[in-house]
Amino acid sequence: MKSARASGTTLHGHGRDDRHPGHGRPRPPARGLGLALVVVLGFGVLEVVVGWLSGSLALTSDGLHMLTDAAALGLAWGAQWLARKPPDATLTFGYERIEALAGFVNALTYLALLGWIVFEAFHRMLAPPPIDTGLALPVAVLGLFINVAVWWLLHREADDLNVRGAMLHVLGDLAGSVVAITALLAARYTGATIVDPLLSLVLSVLLLLSTLRLLRDSGRVLMNASPPGIHPPAIAEALGSIEGVQAVHDLHVWLMSGGQPALAAHVSIGAITDWPRVLDEARHTLEERFGISHVTLQPEVGTGCEPPV
Repeated sequence: MKSARASGTTLHGHGRDDRHPGHGRPRPPARGLGLALVVVLGFGVLEVVVGWLSGSLALTSDGLHMLTDAAALGLAWGAQWLARKPPDATLTFGYERIEALAGFVNALTYLALLGWIVFEAFHRMLAPPPIDTGLALPVAVLGLFINVAVWWLLHREADDLNVRGAMLHVLGDLAGSVVAITALLAARYTGATIVDPLLSLVLSVLLLLSTLRLLRDSGRVLMNASPPGIHPPAIAEALGSIEGVQAVHDLHVWLMSGGQPALAAHVSIGAITDWPRVLDEARHTLEERFGISHVTLQPEVGTGCEPPV
């Protein structure tokens, strides 16, 4: 396509609630993360010790979940603080994407932990060890209430990918507490200690599905994939239908962090004098139809047309 670029002209369209990736002041870290970190770390140590002494894999697994949660919560909390740093000459978009990176690391850590639980469960199914239910059961019940409280703290601030990653770990602990209580009750009243590793396997399968979803969502952010529910060809078609637009190309849509879509594109127009009107209509279309308020559009003046991308 032969065209004359509008000299030095790159125009940006922003909605009222727009926040540039790496610009402005990001929201403060979730308050619940700090408190949850302290509670989960302390109780996780208690569950590991009691689970090991009592011989309960489910309780030990729940305790290990909680220690992993403590690391995940600490990583999430630190990531949210780091995300507040302003952009610099090297990281011109700022540090906000570290939240997606933290969520990705959390999910990978959880996969490794699930692998250990599955291995230990099969080992214990072959030779079920005795379980001291009198020692383990009260701790498992208390752990259930602790996990519910922590999940509630995080649920109030679960609108970003990073907190979702931390919630995944806490949700695993919540389910782990239920599994531990069920297994301990079965061992106490029926003597069937094999229920402990069996239920641990069932829990691992359920948690694997949630872990893979988190890997997918955080991976999409890190790979600059288009946000779920946003179809770039439909965007190009909508922009191309604006009067005066000849073509739309080099169109990119991505997420800087959970829930914050951004768009950049080149727009070919017949005359530069049409640009203010085209820009206003494009901003309105993108925000109203696609929910995209951070927009970077570059006009190009020429006679050729390229198919929408």
